[in-house]
Amino acid sequence: MGEEMGKGDDVDESVGPGAAYMQFVLMEGIIEKLKLLDYEKLFCQELGFKPFSRHYFAIPTNPGEQFYNFTSLCAWLLRLCGKNFDPPQEYDDPNATISSILLELKSLGQNVNFPPSKLKTGCGEQCIDVVNKLCDSVLVNRGFTWARPVYPEEEDDVEDNAIDDEAELDLNKVEEEMADDFDDEFGEEESLLDLNALKNQKHDSTSKPENIMVSNTTAAEWKLELERVLPQLKVTIRTDNKDWRQHVEQMHSHSEGIEKSLSETKTLLNRLHEEITKTLDKIATREKYLNGQLEHHLNEFRGMQDQLAEIKERYKQASGGVTDRTKTLAEITEDLERIKSEMEERGSSMTDGAPLVKIKQALLNIKKDITQMDIRTGVLEHHLMQAKLKDKSNNAHSSGIEVED
Repeated sequence: MGEEMGKGDDVDESVGPGAAYMQFVLMEGIIEKLKLLDYEKLFCQELGFKPFSRHYFAIPTNPGEQFYNFTSLCAWLLRLCGKNFDPPQEYDDPNATISSILLELKSLGQNVNFPPSKLKTGCGEQCIDVVNKLCDSVLVNRGFTWARPVYPEEEDDVEDNAIDDEAELDLNKVEEEMADDFDDEFGEEESLLDLNALKNQKHDSTSKPENIMVSNTTAAEWKLELERVLPQLKVTIRTDNKDWRQHVEQMHSHSEGIEKSLSETKTLLNRLHEEITKTLDKIATREKYLNGQLEHHLNEFRGMQDQLAEIKERYKQASGGVTDRTKTLAEITEDLERIKSEMEERGSSMTDGAPLVKIKQALLNIKKDITQMDIRTGVLEHHLMQAKLKDKSNNAHSSGIEVED
C-alpha cells in the first residue's frame, strides 16, 4: 500500500500536472495513519512534540527542526515495528542517523530508490515516502486492514433537490407574467374603478368589528402547513450578468463595504500616524541629545581623521621614494651579479690547466712539424746538390772532349 502511494521520488511530466501535488495528498494520508496509531498521545504528549500540520513534511519551513522531528518520528515508528532503535539527539551526526533509518527500513522489506542525502532537508517527497512506508509497516504489523467505505443514503436530499428544481422560477418569466397581469387589469372595461363603491368601502372600513377575531388553528397545524407549502414558496432567481440592476446593487454593496472599511481603517491609520509621529519626535530628541553628548568626541574623531590623512600622505611619499630606491637596488644587484659571474669565469679560466696543456700539446705538434720540414728541406738540398754535381761533371766531361779534339 505504501509502495503504491509513495512512489513520488521522480515525477514524470507525462503523468500529468497533478503529480506535482501528490506529496500533499500523501502527507494528508500519513496524518490519518498517524491518528490511527494514536500519535498525538503516544508520540506528541509523551515525547514533548507538537502535532504536525496536514502538509508539515511537504513544505520546507525550518530545516533543522523538520529534520529532528522527522528522525524522531521514524525512530518512534521503528520501535512500534519491534526494532530496538534509540531516539536521535539534536547533536547527532545526521549522516549516521539517516543510514541507520534506511538500514532498518530495508530490514522491514521496504526499498528506497534515492540517495540518503535527500533526507537531510527533513522535508520533501523522499521524507514523505519513508514515513509513509514506516506507517504502513506498523499497520501491517498490528494486523490493521482498511474496510470498505460506507456511503450514506441520499434519498431525502434527492427529493428536496427535485422539489427545489421544480420550484425555481426564471426572472424573465416572472416579469412577463407581471406585465401580462398589469395589461389585463387596465385593458378590460370591467376593471374600471367605481368611485361610489370605493367611498362606501372607505366608510364601511371605518366601522369597528363587533367581536375579536380568534383563530381556531393550532401552532402544530400552522407548522405542518408551513412545511407543506415551504418548497413552493422558494423563489430562486437566476442571476444574469447583463442585468444592470444587479450591477447597481453590487456597486451599492461594494460602496457601503468600502465606506465601512475606510472608516475603520482611517481610525487605525490615524492612530498609527500619531504613534509614528511620537516615535519620530522621540528619535529626533534622542538624536539631538546624543549629538550634544558626543560633540567633543566627534571633534576628536575628526582631528584624528585629519592626522590619519596626513600620515597616509607621508607614507605614500615615503613609499614612492622606497620604490625608486628599490628599483635602483635591483639594477645594482643585477650589475653585481653580472660582474661576479664574469669574475668567476675569469678565475676559473686562470686556475684551469687545460688551456696550458693544450698550448704545450700545440707546441709539440709544431716542433714535430718543424722537424719534418727540416728533414724534407735537407732531402731537397741533397737532391739539389747531387743535381748540381752531376751537371758540373757533365760540363767538365764535355769540355775535356772538346780540348782533345
